[in-house]
Order: sequence, then structure tokens, then C-alpha cells
Amino acid sequence: MDKFFKLKQNGTTVSTEIIAGLTTFFAMSYIIFVNPEILSQTGIPWGAVFLATIIASAIGTLVMGLVANVPYALAPGMGLNAFFTYTVCFALNFTWQQALSMVFLCGIINIILTVTKIRKLIITAIPRSLQSAIGGGIGIFIAFIGIKNAGLINFTANPGTYTVFESGTAIADSSAIPALVTLNDPTVLLALIGLALTVILLVLRVKGAILLGIIGTTILGIPMGVVDISAIGVSSDISSSFSELGSVFGAIFSSSGISSLFVETAKIPLVLITIFAFSLTDIFDTIGTFIGTGRRSGIFSAEDEKAMMSSSGFKSKMDKALFADSIATSIGALFGTSNTTTYVESAAGIGAGGRTGLTSVVTALLFVLAIFLAPVAGIVPAAATAPALIAVGIMMMSAFKDIKWDILDEAIPAFFAGVFMAICYNISYGIAGGFIFYCIVKLCKGQFKEVHPVIIVSALIFILNFIVLANI
Repeated sequence: MDKFFKLKQNGTTVSTEIIAGLTTFFAMSYIIFVNPEILSQTGIPWGAVFLATIIASAIGTLVMGLVANVPYALAPGMGLNAFFTYTVCFALNFTWQQALSMVFLCGIINIILTVTKIRKLIITAIPRSLQSAIGGGIGIFIAFIGIKNAGLINFTANPGTYTVFESGTAIADSSAIPALVTLNDPTVLLALIGLALTVILLVLRVKGAILLGIIGTTILGIPMGVVDISAIGVSSDISSSFSELGSVFGAIFSSSGISSLFVETAKIPLVLITIFAFSLTDIFDTIGTFIGTGRRSGIFSAEDEKAMMSSSGFKSKMDKALFADSIATSIGALFGTSNTTTYVESAAGIGAGGRTGLTSVVTALLFVLAIFLAPVAGIVPAAATAPALIAVGIMMMSAFKDIKWDILDEAIPAFFAGVFMAICYNISYGIAGGFIFYCIVKLCKGQFKEVHPVIIVSALIFILNFIVLANI
């Protein structure tokens, strides 16, 4: 095992990797239940999405661990599943079979972009200051997810109202602003206790602090009435879920799938734009996660990046990681779920010491076990995993120290790249803001020739994407 995963070379041990795998799984296990709730609204059977989510996550994560030997986990992406349901199916009136077909084609495009080295060319084209901003921004984003999951903020009335616009027309006055909740809810109190416990364990440098924090908080949640242990047990509805999966698996190849997308000539441009929107978000979410977590932890070193660009085929870890991520989307669509992507919650396992693919293998195996023991994974409340995300976010924000904040040329693009991720709740939008303002700054300084063509093209594509989304 040491020889296969190169544990000593990466400064880790089997026990550390197992703890990291457990930590990653519990930090992202919510997707097993949330994804079916979102996608089933389109008409896909709940049980089919439940199994498709687990299968896509397990296969993608296993490939990431065994092929790329890096500690990243994959699952259907939050945000992308909402886009699938509320925009593609509800707003644009595509069927779920057609939406899955577009996700499948998005995966094929990502595979092509990976094989042709376009994805890694984007990575190496990003300036060092923006890479640091992306890393710190993901820290803010993860911490914000944790704060939100903990229930620490809500939107309350405020005397200073602002106007909400839609298509240039004022439609309402809104006084909703984020504020600290009243600290009288057991779930919120449990999250605060869990955060204090996790911080104490981290400061005392207790091994496996993040996982112990999740377990300890879950146990404390039992007497507080937040955790319902009566839900523990083996699911009795597994057979019906597999039956539903059988009706969804391969639906993209039926007459209502891919072939139906190009029947109406007038809708072909909309189909292509939708596939483009899926692909753009998927690509930059993954790139942002790799840059943000891999650089600081040493998983993707500068030497690995050099090897990535100088070698042919898939020899570097980044090469293999991008390939593993690229095939996961098409696999997920085949089974019946939206875009499968590298999860930013992988940072929780990396924060717990995960450095190799063994972390991913452990996470993948836990996903498989979740098919039969879903209620066990389900009793871990968001209040228990939220402190882990907040703690990891704090650690990742150290990347901001490498940015020269006193020089506006660096500070402005870095601000938009870092802060927009949390404000917009989207990694890709943060990267878009960074790219666009980086180009603006360089243009104003008369240094536009210094901007890599990949950054220019990417910025223009982002702008085009925003224009398209504003008009569909």
C-alpha cells in the first residue's frame, strides 16, 4: 500500500489517510440526500437519483484516487444541479432526459479539452497572484458554506432598504440583509459548541481533530435533540431504488435523449448555449478547487506543474486528476445525475492530513456503503460538519498573504477573484471576476501584452456567458 500510494514520499500514513477519507465523506455526505431532492423535481425518480448520486461519486472518486493518487472526492455539484432543475428543465422547458443528455455531452467536451491539454493550459496561464486569490477565496467560500450550514445567519429586516431590479425595472423594495440569528435554537447552539470543540482540538494539535470534531458534535447532538438515532438502520427500499435506476440508466441514448436535442432547428442554438454554460462552470469549479487546495498543501507542486506542461500523455498528477474529473460527468449523466465534479469539501480531508489517493479510495468505499447504510450517514447533522468547513476555510485563507495588497494592480483582481466566490456562492464567478478585472487593470496600465491569451479568451467567454444567461 505504501508503494502504490507513495505514502512515505508524501509524508503521510495509512491511519492519517483513513481519517482524512472519513472526514471528506462526512463533510460532503449531505449530497446523497440533497441531490435527489433537487433533481427529482424534474421527474427523475428519487430512488434513481439517490443511487446515481452514490454511484457517480464512488466511481469518480475511486478513479481520482487510483489513477491520479490525489486526495480529492467527486460528486454531483451543488449549483449545477440547481441549474439543471430550475433553469434547464423549468425555465427552458427541456425534459430531464434532454438535460441529462446535455450533461453527458458536456462531459465529452471536458474529456476533449483535457486530452488536448487546454484545461491545464488554463491553469498554468493564471498569474501567481490570482492563484493565491483563488486559494484564499475558496477558503472564504468554504467558511461561508460552513457558517450557512450551521444556521448562524439569516436574512432580517433592516431600515436601510434597497431596490431590487429585474430587467432594468424596479419591482420591489427589499430590506433583507444577512444577520446573526438569535442564539436560542438547539441546532445553532450545537454548531457553536462543535466549532469551539474543533478549534480547541486544532489548537492543541490533536491528530484527526476535524473528524473528532464531527463525531463529538454528532454525539453531543443526541441529548440536545438535534440528532435522531432512531433513524439508524438498513434502508428497506433499496430494491425499489435499483428498479427506478434501471428505468433511468442509459435514458440519454433513447429517442427522448440526445437525438431529440437536435430535432427542432430553432432550439439548437439554445441547446449549444446550455451545454456551454454547463461546461464552463464545471471546468472552472474544478480548476479553482485544484489551484486553491493543491498549491498550499503541496499536492500539486511547482515541479508537478512543470512536468504537466513538458510531458506528453498523462504523466503528472495534475494530468491524471483532470482526466479523472473529466470522465466523471459523463458517467454521472449515464446513470442519471447532473454534472459530477471535484468537491471543494475535499479540503476538509486535506486539512485532516490527506495527501494521497488512499484518502479518495476510503471516501469512495464509504459512498458504496452508504447505499445500504444511508440512515447512518444521514444522522450526521449539518451542525456537525459545518465547524469542519469553517476551520478548513480559516486555514486556506493563509493564501492571501502571498498577495501584495498595497499594489492595486494585484489587489483589485485578487479582491474580485477571492471575495466574489463567497458573495456569489460560486467558484466560477469568482474566477470570472478576477480574470475580467485583471484584463481591465493591465489594459489601463498599457501592459495588455503581458496578459496570457488564455486569460483574455476566458474573460471574453465569461462575459459572453453572463450576457447569454441574462437573456434566457
